Amino acid sequence: MYPSRLFRTLEAAAVSLFFVQAARVLFSVLFGVIYDTIFSATVAFSTLGFIMLCLIAAFLTSLVTPRRRPRFWLFATAVVAALARVFLTLNQPPVRLWSSLLVVAAAGGYFAALLRWRPRIFPTALLLAFAADQFLRTAGDTYDVSLRAGWLPVQVVLGLLIGWVAWLAFLHNQAEPREEEGIGVMGGLAVGALLFLETSLLGLPNALARWSRVDYTVVAPLLMGVTLLPHMPGLHLPRGGGARLGQLGGLPYLLIALLGLVIGAGGGGASSVLGLLVTQFLVLMALPDTIAPRRSDRTGIALAVGFLLFLVLNFALAFAFTYPYTIPAFRGMGLYVFVVAAAIACLSILRPVHLAQVPKLESSWHWLSAALVVLVTVFLAWPPSLDLQETGPVCVATYNMHYGYNTVWQLSLEEQARTIEESGADIVTLQEVDAGRITSYGVDNALWLARRLGMQEVYGPALEGLSGIALLTRFPIAETDTQLLVSHLEQTAIVHARVMVGIRPLDAYGVWLGLEPQERERQLNHALSIIGDATPAVLGGDFNATPDSPTYARIQAAGFDDPFVVGGFDPSLTSPAIGPAERIDFVWARGLEVQDARVLGSLASDHRLVVTELILP
Repeated sequence: MYPSRLFRTLEAAAVSLFFVQAARVLFSVLFGVIYDTIFSATVAFSTLGFIMLCLIAAFLTSLVTPRRRPRFWLFATAVVAALARVFLTLNQPPVRLWSSLLVVAAAGGYFAALLRWRPRIFPTALLLAFAADQFLRTAGDTYDVSLRAGWLPVQVVLGLLIGWVAWLAFLHNQAEPREEEGIGVMGGLAVGALLFLETSLLGLPNALARWSRVDYTVVAPLLMGVTLLPHMPGLHLPRGGGARLGQLGGLPYLLIALLGLVIGAGGGGASSVLGLLVTQFLVLMALPDTIAPRRSDRTGIALAVGFLLFLVLNFALAFAFTYPYTIPAFRGMGLYVFVVAAAIACLSILRPVHLAQVPKLESSWHWLSAALVVLVTVFLAWPPSLDLQETGPVCVATYNMHYGYNTVWQLSLEEQARTIEESGADIVTLQEVDAGRITSYGVDNALWLARRLGMQEVYGPALEGLSGIALLTRFPIAETDTQLLVSHLEQTAIVHARVMVGIRPLDAYGVWLGLEPQERERQLNHALSIIGDATPAVLGGDFNATPDSPTYARIQAAGFDDPFVVGGFDPSLTSPAIGPAERIDFVWARGLEVQDARVLGSLASDHRLVVTELILP
C-alpha cells in the first residue's frame, strides 16, 4: 500500500470510528432527552424539537459538501471530527450531545468527499472502524474504554495524531487522479442499513451472546475474527451463472443472511451464534459492492438517504422496546426490523458483479495481524476471577439501575458498582438492565457489573433479548431459571438462582412489576405461582407499589416478610433517588431471620439501593 493511500486509509478509518462512537453516544443522550420530555416534563417540547432538527441536519451534511477541492474538505472535516471526538469522553450529557452532533456532521461531509475522490478506501475504512470499535468495547467489558474519564489524555493525543495524519494525506495525494467509481442510492441505503446492524446487534459481541445464549467470552473473539475476514486478500463471494450455490448470483447470500438472523433470534446456543456470525460475515462482504462504476455523481443524495434510513431503523427498533408508551403494534417487532435492515444491507450483492479494487493488507502479514488481534481479544474478553462467598450471613439488595444512568442521565456504572460494594451485598436483584442497546451506549449492564464486582450474573431478558432484569451473587450457584411474566403492557420477567449458603440452598428471585395496578396483579400472581412454596427464599425488585397497596398485602399473604417491619427498622423511601417520595423497592424474605435493613443514600441511579442482612435459621 503506497504511503499516500496508507495515510488516507488511516485517516478514513479514524473518522469512521469516531462516527460510529458518536452515533452511539448521540442516541444514548437523546434517549434521556426524550424521556425527560415525555415522562418527567423537565425538558420542553420546543427544546426536543430543536434538537431533533439538529439531529437530522447533522446526518444530511453530505448534501451540502462541495464537489470541488475534495482534498481540502477531507482534511478539514477529518480535523473537525478528531477535535470534536475529544469532548465525547467527557461524561456530561449536554457536552456529549453537541459534540456528537458535530462529529456526525463532520463525518458526513468527510464521507461525501472521500466517496467522490477515493471511494475504494471507504469500505476498508468502515470495516476497520467496526473492528476497532469492538476492540475498545471488549477492552472495557462492553463499556467503550475511550468513553471513560481516564481516557481523556489519550484521546487528546489521538486527536492530534489524526490531525497530523490528515495533513500528511493532504500533502501526499496531490498528484493522484480521481477514481472513476462511486456510490449510488442503492449503495447508500446498504451503508445506512449496515451501520444500523453493526451499532445495534451484529457488531456487539454482548448482544450476540444474549441472543444466542452463548458465553460472551466465546462470542467476542469469534465475532472479531469474522469482522476481520473481509480484509483478507482474495476473499470474495463467488457469483455468476451455473447451478451450484456459489454460482447463483447474490440472492442465495441474501437469503442465507436473513436465515442466520432468524436462527440467531431463537436462542439455540451454538446454532444461533453460528447463524448470527454468518449474517455478520455476509453483510460485511457485501459492503465493497456498494462501490460501483460512476454514472453520475449522486454521492450526497446517496449518503443522505442512507443516513436517514439509519435514523428510521433506529427509531423503529426503539418502538419495539417502548411499544407500551408509543406504538403498541411494534410489540415483538425487533427481529423484523433487523431482517429488513439485513435485506437492505445485502442489496448491493444482487447487482451484476463488480469487484472494486478495495485496498487490503499485504498478504505477507495479514493473517498474522488478524490472528494477533483475535488473540488479544481472547485475553480482553476473558473473565476476571470471582470473589465468591461460601457461608452466611446473607446480604441481599435490590437496585433499579436505570439502564446504568443516574437521574441527570450521566452514565454512572462505576458509581453504581461502588454503591453495591458499599452495601456489602452478596445477592443483588437488578431492574431496568440493558444488554446491548444503542440507547445505553451498547453496554451489557449485568455483565459489566458482575465483572467489576467479581460476582456471577443471571440475566432475564424481557424485551427483544436486550433489556430486562438480572441477579448478581457471590454464593455458588446450583441452578438458574428465567421466565417471562404475563404482561399486557410492558413485558417483564422473573429471574431465579438457587445458591448454596454453606450446604444449604437459598432461592433468590428478582422481578420488576408494571406501572398499572391490574398489570401488577397479573404479573405478581404469575410470579408467586412460579416461586411456589420455596423456602428459604428472598424476592427483590421494583414493585411499583407502596406498602398500602394490594401488591404489598398479596406478597405478605404468600408468607414473605418485610425485613424493615419485622426488624423494626426505619422504612426509608426509595424513589426517586433525589428527594424520594415513595417506597416501591423491596427485598422480601421467607424462612429467614432478619438482622438488618437499610436504604443507601447513593444517587448513582434514579432509585436508591435497598439492602437487608439475613440469616438462615
